[in-house]
Amino acid sequence: MSLGEEKLSVACGLNDCAVPSARKPDRVTAMLQLISQVKAEFPLYEPSTFICGVNTDCQGCPKKLLEMVDSEINYWEHAIARGVVPTFDQLRRFGKMCLGVRRGLARNNLLYSQRISVKQGSQP
Repeated sequence: MSLGEEKLSVACGLNDCAVPSARKPDRVTAMLQLISQVKAEFPLYEPSTFICGVNTDCQGCPKKLLEMVDSEINYWEHAIARGVVPTFDQLRRFGKMCLGVRRGLARNNLLYSQRISVKQGSQP
C-alpha cells in the first residue's frame, strides 16, 4: 500500500473506500443541465411575457428579467461551444440569478408550473 492509498483509507475510516456509483457532473455538463432546466421552466419566448406598459399589473419587469436570462443562456451556449469551461463561481452566479428571476416570475404568475396548477384548480 502506497502512502497516498494509506492516507485515503485512513481518511475514509475503512480499508476499502466505497466510491459512489453516481458521479457529480463536470462543470460544462452542470451548466448545460442548468440551462435546460431554465428553458423548460421559464416562458422565455411566449408573447404574453413581452407585454409591457403602464396598464399592466406587473411587479418588477418580467420582460427585462427574461431578456437578461436569455442573454446569459445565449452567452453560455456559445461559450461552451467554443470550449470555455465555466468556473464554480460562474455556475453559482448563473444559478442565483435564475433563482431571483424565478421569484420575480412567480410574483407575476408567469411560471409554467403555476399556470398549470391554476388552470387545474379552476376546473370543476
